[in-house]
Parts: sequence; structure tokens; C-alpha cells
Amino acid sequence: MYSNQSLLLKVRAGERLNTLQALQLTDSADTADLMNAAAELRDIGFGELISYSRKVFIPLTQLCRDVCHYCTFATTPKNVDHPFLPMEQVLEIARQGVAAGCKEALFTLGEKPEQRYPAARKALEQMGFTSTLEYLAEAARQVYQQTGLLPHLNPGCMTAEELAILRGVSTSMGIMLESASPRLCEKGMPHYGSPDKDPSVRLNTLDEAGRAAVPFTSGILIGIGETRRERVESLLAIRDSHDSHGHIQEVIVQNFRAKPNTKMAQAPELDLDELLWTIAMARLIFGARMSVQAPPNLSPGVLPQLVNAGINDWGGVSPVTPDFVNPEAPWPHLQQLADETRLAGKLLVERLNVYPVYTRKLAHWVDRELQGAVLRQLDGQGYARTDSWHPGAEMEPPAAELALLAKTAPARDDALQRILNRACASKELSEAEVTTLFSARGEAFARVCQQAAQLCQQVNGETVTFAVNRNINYTNICYFGCRFCAFAKGKSNDDLRGRPYDLELEEVARRTREAWQRGATEVCMQGGIHPHYTGQHYIDLCRAVKQAVPEMHIHAFSPLEVLQGAQTLGVGVKEFLALLKQAGLGTLPGTAAEILDDEVRAELCADKLSTRQWLEVMEAAHELGLGTTATIMFGHIDHYEHWARHLLQIRRQQQRSGGFTEFVPLPFVHFESPIAIRGQSRVGPTFREAVLMHAVARLVLHGQIHNIQASWVKMGPKGLQACLQSGANDLGGSLMNESITRAAGASTGQEMAPSQFEAVAKQVARQARQRNTLYGEVNAERQAAGRAAVDILPVVNSLANRCKPEQPPVLAAS
Repeated sequence: MYSNQSLLLKVRAGERLNTLQALQLTDSADTADLMNAAAELRDIGFGELISYSRKVFIPLTQLCRDVCHYCTFATTPKNVDHPFLPMEQVLEIARQGVAAGCKEALFTLGEKPEQRYPAARKALEQMGFTSTLEYLAEAARQVYQQTGLLPHLNPGCMTAEELAILRGVSTSMGIMLESASPRLCEKGMPHYGSPDKDPSVRLNTLDEAGRAAVPFTSGILIGIGETRRERVESLLAIRDSHDSHGHIQEVIVQNFRAKPNTKMAQAPELDLDELLWTIAMARLIFGARMSVQAPPNLSPGVLPQLVNAGINDWGGVSPVTPDFVNPEAPWPHLQQLADETRLAGKLLVERLNVYPVYTRKLAHWVDRELQGAVLRQLDGQGYARTDSWHPGAEMEPPAAELALLAKTAPARDDALQRILNRACASKELSEAEVTTLFSARGEAFARVCQQAAQLCQQVNGETVTFAVNRNINYTNICYFGCRFCAFAKGKSNDDLRGRPYDLELEEVARRTREAWQRGATEVCMQGGIHPHYTGQHYIDLCRAVKQAVPEMHIHAFSPLEVLQGAQTLGVGVKEFLALLKQAGLGTLPGTAAEILDDEVRAELCADKLSTRQWLEVMEAAHELGLGTTATIMFGHIDHYEHWARHLLQIRRQQQRSGGFTEFVPLPFVHFESPIAIRGQSRVGPTFREAVLMHAVARLVLHGQIHNIQASWVKMGPKGLQACLQSGANDLGGSLMNESITRAAGASTGQEMAPSQFEAVAKQVARQARQRNTLYGEVNAERQAAGRAAVDILPVVNSLANRCKPEQPPVLAAS
């Protein structure tokens, strides 16, 4: 048998307490030791974040067949105007929640009142329902469909059939076990006369919820006459259910509050030590990754102590409605909650009612109809989006993040600083370290961005650069099925987003000449993978440009186009690149990368080239002296660890071949993207994430790639300025005819003039300099031509009628 201290050492080392060991700790009187171990575990799982859900409470009915002796929520028909909240009132409460920024609608209700009260049966019959749960299902459906709030249901004990019905209209559910002790149901105890408080019935509901794959909440109510041992046994019973099904999202430790006009009105409330002891035990029993919650309104004045006992969540907090179960305990103001969380050294972060780990497998945990609504409200870590900014939209960035960037963050000697120090020393970071950088919020966000800005200044000084170039997208016909792409035209979508086109070579030449007249030093050529193209057509495109303007730099062809061109000519990639170079190709764009992680690519662009193939094309280009950019397209179905893997792939490739001239983050624009329209992706990165990508790229790639480019099409002018304050040093090209992002629904424009680049830079105390593709100087004649540019002529796209042959070529694995 281990001593209590030995058990705590084992827990700290990651070992799980078995039943006997957990019960042994009930004899521990040293709450401080338990709390210290619990806090360490919590930090392993959740770091500095303490979460909450911004919700609105909808009390569907206060009638209940149970008679718990501490409850003031349940009442009798004579004390309510209506046995059930009318649907109009349900929706009005929900709309108030939406107006206050809520994302969750928590339905609270008594259990099966129709089995006790004729008035309840009659009311249900008049509304056209046979049971309370049937009305609950319809109310949840109406709230979701009319307001977009995500329903969380607390209907009490349920059968498998009832759970199946409610699962289709809610994203999560819950039932407080309260206690696994049958003793509390005996005469004279608080659950006497309450059939639904039978522990076996409630535990059966937990198991049925697990079998139905419902993200579920449970927990214990303490201070109602149970012993410490019974609390631990209750927590272990919940753990057993979770072990079987993996469905328990959070465990609540709720302290009893005596209420007037109840049989337990004079019962003593637990002292703080007992509450802290129980929270710590919950953390020790469930380990580092389980969310442990304590309601903040039930413990005013001691919230930092609750944090120190091992919680990572405050539960649902409503800016609109009271806690109907504990009306005497008002919710703390959210700013107060953030302040008290900060006093404990933590950061308050908003979540949805589906916890982050469950958002990773929505197809398993949430009904298909509701999955899109969850994804639209998520960030890349699985927490709630808290800004309305989207890449490509003409809208103001969130003021909170801009304020953080403007304020100097204090230096700290902590784990984050150790990661930053390694990056500044050009050390390769681990995937976990890079993921930590992407997870930075609040002050940590500012520290990461400001460190990246300092590195950028060391490498590039105060000057930012831009190019005058023209995009020529020679065809929008493509036989690949990338699920994110709103630009490409295939056989099944000829009528979407404009007609399919295939430019004549003379039109390519005309656009090249016009671009030169308007000051361009580069044409950037990319297009869909036309099924009729061979590698010869890519060679002909280069020749058309060079014949039109011999001095024009050709920046063209993604690795996918290169691979397709090589295979259609029956030559190797390096040989085909040599032919392109001979025809005038100067550099390659690093597009078609999306996320360089095959786990993501298998779902996002399954028929596209693999991560290895993309890197092999880049390496072949670099060996031939062809510089390339590198890109990432992020904010869709990916997560922070995927971003980390991508950056590390780029860093390692640069160490091998050394040809990347710049790294270009491309935030996902969702508006017209097929995968987003179908509700199968997030809606782009948040502003914080988009800015962080530039900062983290600067840190991870330091010593390898000197230039980090921000996309004005995706970020907008103020977003560009935020990126310049966070490690970016390049503003990209003027583009003249941006069409790919516009096809995805962006509204930020198609061209950026030199004077606009200069104005953006000046507002953040930077000086803009025009560059060529390889970051060299641009002569005075080219600069003058760019400043004197007349309006561009409307483009002429040669219409094409046939998008796809019967058997398009298939890329071979290299």
C-alpha cells in the first residue's frame, strides 16, 4: 500500500489512480497537497486557459415529478402562469441571448411533470405534444433554426429512444449524477420521494448517452449529507461510464447552497476547505485532460482558490438570464470573471457547449444537421470564435487584438519565453513548441508577435517591400476536386461563379504588354489543371510572355501544374522544369501546398499531389536555380499541430535546398468555398490566428527564410499593418487582376497601387520599397511607369464549353 504522498507523486508522473487508491485519499486531511498536485495536472491538460460558455438559460418548465428537499426551481402548477414556457417566450429569450453574444441555449426543466400533474398533461395536449421531452425537442429545434444558438439539454433521466430523438436537435446534453449513494434516497434524506434521483437510473442515463455518442455533462452535488467517501465513489462511477464510452465532456463539482422555503433551508453549507478538497479529488481521479468545473456564482469571493484547486472551466455564464436553479446567486459580470481568473494567473477563454476535444470528431459526436453550426463558431484550437472578422472581407479587425499589439508586453521568464529564445537562436523548434506558439492568447499573443517583430527588424530593418505585378489566371477549368476551391470550374459546376474560360495565347501576351506599360516587373501565371493541357502548353505560355515583353519576369506554375506537365510529356520533373526555364520561367509560386500534412490533404484535396510530391518539385526547382515561394492555406479543417508540421516541413526543405525566397500565409476565404458552404469546414482563421501565422512563421523560419509576406487581398489594409507589427516584411504584389480570392467571395479589391502600399507602411512607421521578384532593386523607369499607370482595360476571357474529357489524365505517385 502506498502512502498518500507516494500516490500524489505517481499522479504527478501521469499514473492514474485506481479505485482503491482514490478511496485511500479520502483519509487525507492535507487539502493543500491535493490542490498542488491537482493544479499541476490541470496545467498539463489546459495550460493557462480557464474556459466558460456564454449561454442563455431557457427554463422550459419548472414543474417536476421529483421533490428534492433543497430545490427551489421546481414548483407546482398554481405558482406558474403556464405549465410550460410558450414557444414565443422561448424564442424571445433566445434572441436576447444572440443579441448579447451568446452561442449556447441551455434548456433547464423539471423531470416528466406530466406524470404527476394533470395540468402539465393538459398543457402538452393543447400544444400538440404527448410528453415534456417531445416539446423540448421542438423547442430546441426552433431555437437552433431561428436563432443559430446551439442547444444544450438537461432533461433528466432518459431512455435510449429519448436520447436518440434529442440528439438530433442538440449539440450536447447533461445530467448531474449528484450522488451515487442510495443512502441519500432513504427517508429523511434529500432525495427521498424523488424517483429520478435513484443512482442506478441516473447512471443508466449516463451509459445510454455514451452509447448514443452524446457529448455529455455530469457531476456531483456536495454538502447534502454525503460523506467524502461517497463523493469519491460518485466520481468513480462517472469515470467508469466515461471509460466505457468516452463521452463525458466535463465533471461539475457543485456546492450545496441552502435556500429558504425548502426542507434544507437550515442545513449547514460546506466550508471552503471541503469544496477545495473535492475539486482537487475530482482532478486527481479524472486526470489532466478532463474538464473539471465549479460554478462561479456559488462561490463569490474565492474564485482564485477554485482555480488553484484544479478546475479549468467555469461552466455556463449568462449575460442575459439568471441561474434559475440558484436564483439567489447572480452570475459574476464577465469582466469580473476575467479579472478574478487573471488573479489566479490564468486567462479566461470562451468555448462552445461542445468541448474542443469533441469538435475534432464532430461526425461521431454531433448530428450531421448541426455540425456546420458548430464549425462556423470554432477557432483552430476548438474554442469559440470571439470576433466577426473574416479573411477577404472589408471589415475592421477586432479592437482587442489591435490594442494588444500596440501595448508592450512585459518580459517573463517562463516556458513561452524559453521557446521564443530558442527561435531567436535559429534553433529548430519541436512540433509541440510550435503548437504552443499558435495557442498564444492575450498577453502571450502580444509577446509572440512582438518577438517576431524584433526578429524581423534585425533581419530586414524598418523597410517593407512590395512588387508591381499582374496575375494572369489562364484558365479556370480544372479536373481536380479540391473541396475548398471556389475558382476552378469542373463538369459539375459550369454555371457557378461565372463561365469556364481558357485564354488564348494572344490574350496572355496582351495582358503582359499592358502590365509592362503599367509598371509591372512580373507576371504571375497560375490556373486550373485543364484536362486538355500538356506540358507543352505551359512552355507555350512562357514563350508567349517572353515574345510580348522579353524583360518580364515569369513567376508561374504551382508544383501541381509542374507535376502534371511533366507527366503528360513523359519526362521527369527536373527535366520539365529545365524546359520551362529555357522558355523563360524565372521563379515558381509555392501554391498547391495548402497544408503539408497528408492527414489534412486526404480530406481537403485527396486527388492532389502529396506532401512528398510538393516538396520534391520544390527541391528540383531549387537545384536548377529556380527560386520559389512557399505558402500555407489555413483555417478550414486543420488545427494548430498541422500548421506546426507545415512550417517545420518548409524549414527542413529550406535547409536541404535553400531556394525559398519568401513564406506567404494565405488565410482561407470561406464565403464561396464549396466545403464551407456545405458546412464541412470552419470559416477561416480568426484575426488572432491570421496574425499569429505571420509571427510564428517568422520565429520558426528564422535563419532560413528572411521574407514573410502578408496578403493584402486576405488581410485588408489594417490587417496588413497588424502583420507588419508581427514579423511580416513584405506586402506582396499589386496583382492588377486578382481573381482566385475574389471567386472565393473576397471583397478587398483586385489591385493595390504603389501609393497604397506606401500609405499602409507609413501608418505603422515603416518605409515601403518597390522590389522585383527576387527582392532586388527596381529601376526608376519601372517605378515611374507604375505611378503613372492608367486604368486597366477590362479583361477578355475566352469562353470554353467543355470542362472535362471522358478520361482525364491521372497523376502518378512519384
